[in-house]
Amino acid sequence: MCKSPSNHRSTKQRQWSHYQAPKSPDYINAVIEVSCTQPAQWLLEELQKIEQSAGRERPYKNAPRTLDLDILLFGDAKIDTETLTVPHPRMWQRAFVLVPLAEIAHELVSAEKHNAE
Repeated sequence: MCKSPSNHRSTKQRQWSHYQAPKSPDYINAVIEVSCTQPAQWLLEELQKIEQSAGRERPYKNAPRTLDLDILLFGDAKIDTETLTVPHPRMWQRAFVLVPLAEIAHELVSAEKHNAE
């Protein structure tokens, strides 16, 4: 199972504008850290169940969504399957990911760390 560690880290929620579809409504974004003993694929499937229960639809790639839960990192794992890529393939290009991630784990988004990958 997965749980928030006793010394968990989470960010403030921030409002962002959709960068690919300026007429889309703004959205809320946050990052949390969890500890998980299950495989990453299991976690992905659980997150997708939460999205579905919130009414998430996937009409087309990058469509505006009611809820979007992503796995950015999974420890030091590098995963590349048909359904999951970790680290998240576009996280380094998105301020709405990096700003809150740096808030809870600055060491993961430092220039030195990014340039080493």
